[in-house]
Amino acid sequence: GQMADMRARLEQDEQTRLMMQALRGQNLNDAVAADAGVTMDVVEMRRSSGEGDELPLAFEPDKLKAYFAKRPGAMARRVMQIASKSAALGAGVLVDLLRGNTEDIEVRRAVELRRTIVSLGPFFIKLGQALSIRPDILSPRAMVELQQLCDKVPSFDSRLAFATICEELGVASVSEVFSEITPEPVAAASLGQVYKATLRETGDTVAVKVQRPFVLETVSLDLHLAREFGLLLRRVPNVANRLDLVALIDEFGSRFYQELDYVVECENGVRIAEDMKVLPKVVIPKCYPQHTSRRVHTAEWVEGEKLSQSTADDVGALVNLGVITYLTQLLETGFFHADPHPGNMLRTPDGRLVILDFGLMCEVSEKQQYGMIEAIAHLIHRDYDLIGQDFINLDFIPEGTDLSPIVPALSRVFDAALAGGGAKSINFQELASDLADITFEYPFRIPPYMALLIRSISVLEGIALVGNPSFAVIDEAYPWLSRKLLTSRSPRLREALRYMIYGRTGAFDVDRVIDLLQALEKFVAVRDRGDGSAFKVDGVRGSQTVGSAGSFAGTRA
Repeated sequence: GQMADMRARLEQDEQTRLMMQALRGQNLNDAVAADAGVTMDVVEMRRSSGEGDELPLAFEPDKLKAYFAKRPGAMARRVMQIASKSAALGAGVLVDLLRGNTEDIEVRRAVELRRTIVSLGPFFIKLGQALSIRPDILSPRAMVELQQLCDKVPSFDSRLAFATICEELGVASVSEVFSEITPEPVAAASLGQVYKATLRETGDTVAVKVQRPFVLETVSLDLHLAREFGLLLRRVPNVANRLDLVALIDEFGSRFYQELDYVVECENGVRIAEDMKVLPKVVIPKCYPQHTSRRVHTAEWVEGEKLSQSTADDVGALVNLGVITYLTQLLETGFFHADPHPGNMLRTPDGRLVILDFGLMCEVSEKQQYGMIEAIAHLIHRDYDLIGQDFINLDFIPEGTDLSPIVPALSRVFDAALAGGGAKSINFQELASDLADITFEYPFRIPPYMALLIRSISVLEGIALVGNPSFAVIDEAYPWLSRKLLTSRSPRLREALRYMIYGRTGAFDVDRVIDLLQALEKFVAVRDRGDGSAFKVDGVRGSQTVGSAGSFAGTRA
């Protein structure tokens, strides 16, 4: 009995370790080329027959239904493709189940599952990637396996790509816009592929992304089929209680359509470039709206190496800067980059940080921003009974839930997590059982914006911990928080500032005030000089002497 208990505890520990790995994106596959032997299917179908028969360009389930009702052939072909591609996998799993061989089914069948998903095209790849950060839906092992999903697939014929460029940009030949362009793509993913080119009118070197033919049609059809399947599943009580596929598809569908419209991506890039001007060491590639359309995207070509693969000695400072960039987007502008996998962050040869690919963005409301700031203030003071209310404000727990049983569990979890050093200093076994208890016993849910946010911050933390084991996100968030609290005119944030300085007891805390002022000083250093290492050590920050009005030790390596 004792042995079984111990094994169960260890398994829980293993599950937690996997969950942390999955949330940090430590297994994200950022390979450059497709796996050998992988092919990808799209569905070709007849174009719309004019008025009243257009494929919608935004996610509108009713219009999709009407559109595909007129194309039963395409629907039948797609169902056959899906069935034939997944038949081998299904048969293998069935055999395992019949033999009672379910022990490590997720691991054994994982490679097959990934290949099947890639061959079925972008909808399944992106759905797999979206689910790989949802601990409320999948097991940790499944999350880890799905993160290995590589979005790299074989490229399509360049003649088709060049024809698309001509059609989309309204020119007779590619050379009218680009004086040079690589004959083959330099990278290919499920939605499109990228060419390196030179703009004829300015001589600028650009990256030209061209969408794969029939991607919109195939994705639309898959979304439609998945949603119809979800409506059927709603009639199965056991499944319906655990997973609302229709709600998942609706949340996912609208994001996917944004990603398929390169004009939106271009507008996002322009907006982020403006927002990020406050951080001089952050590079956002310039977009060219006049050479961008729904299926062709033109942006500045930036030389650099992937941050996750760079061996330069300033990677630590750049990761700190990355965290700061995301916090600026999150707490400052409310418009943040929701897809920060390691391949989207580069280091330029002169040591600046490049952020790429703004197809997937997330807006955070002021209410949510305030909620996060209050939660951080309560965390710093370790006022856990207030954090329960923060969870309601942030949509984690429904209004009206009794918080009294949740608070002690939360306080144990956060006390451990706040010790710094990321996952290393956390007692995994206690944390595992606590988190599992909390999420299963109480009506916790992860709001969509939060799943993306947790993923963004976790991926950055994952890269940072490699170079600096004592890295703690909360330390990096503190300068932002202090600037916001010390300068905001909002009554709600003024109340939070009063709380920060006086706590709940009303006693003036002079150390906390010095802390806040120094954090503000760090904020200014980062913003004005892009100094991601802006911690004062013995009165010196970076190479500047700044006096010794209290020293501030942070998570600098």
